[in-house]
Amino acid sequence: MEDVLGFAGRSVVVTGAASGMGAATAQTLVDVGANVIALDIKPTSVPVKASFEVDLRDPRTIDDTVAHIPGPVHSVFSCAGLPGPPFTEVDTMLVNFVGARHLIEGLVPKMPEGSSVGMIASAAAVGWQQNLETINEFLANDTFDTAKAYLEKNPDVMGGSGYWFSKQVINAWVGSKGADLIGRGIRLNCINPGPTSTPMMPQFHAAVGKELVDSAMGPIGRYSEPEEQAWPLVLLNSPRMSYVTCEQLWTDGGFLGALTTGRLQAGFAGN
Repeated sequence: MEDVLGFAGRSVVVTGAASGMGAATAQTLVDVGANVIALDIKPTSVPVKASFEVDLRDPRTIDDTVAHIPGPVHSVFSCAGLPGPPFTEVDTMLVNFVGARHLIEGLVPKMPEGSSVGMIASAAAVGWQQNLETINEFLANDTFDTAKAYLEKNPDVMGGSGYWFSKQVINAWVGSKGADLIGRGIRLNCINPGPTSTPMMPQFHAAVGKELVDSAMGPIGRYSEPEEQAWPLVLLNSPRMSYVTCEQLWTDGGFLGALTTGRLQAGFAGN
């Protein structure tokens, strides 16, 4: 495949590379010639250059993994995530954001100017700006241990859903931390996918009901495939997007646009 995106020979880290959007992202990057380092709690079947087992709920394994990843790291693709139940709200927050943040910040010293970080949030984060005061209070806990302690002490901030809150937090952190990282020449962005046919989808259906998930499909009228989310994330992290940072790209089948203009309603919007 022709390397029109500028990834050939570049070293990239992909979390959650064993399944779903993470596996699709890792495979896409392999196809365009990147040297992929895969991180997951499980093995990946993607033919990557190297892989490490890491539990994003455990800062010790994160730090050990970071120490073993050689520099330079040109891009980080933060794709690992939990859907919420049957996992606890705190564990969901640790994997989806707290551990992801710890990993990214650990890799930053190995990232040269012109590098990039792309994260996967969710269309479930719609309306995150309305919750910014609470999000910023949480983000003030800027280490793994203090963030975990805050969540355990203040479970109500998650609104009953560690998944929902984690995706709101990702959107806010991208806008805020991205403004800091660009001073080092590192871009930080995220995508907000609509419902996607990944192995986690049955857990979403069981947790909140298929009807509620379907309400976030947008006018496109179907779930996306993992590859349809991998490509926008790869593009967003590409050197070709060198002027794009602190941004939230809605890869949601038209959900946000239709919702904003009154063409669509979703039961969870703004909650």
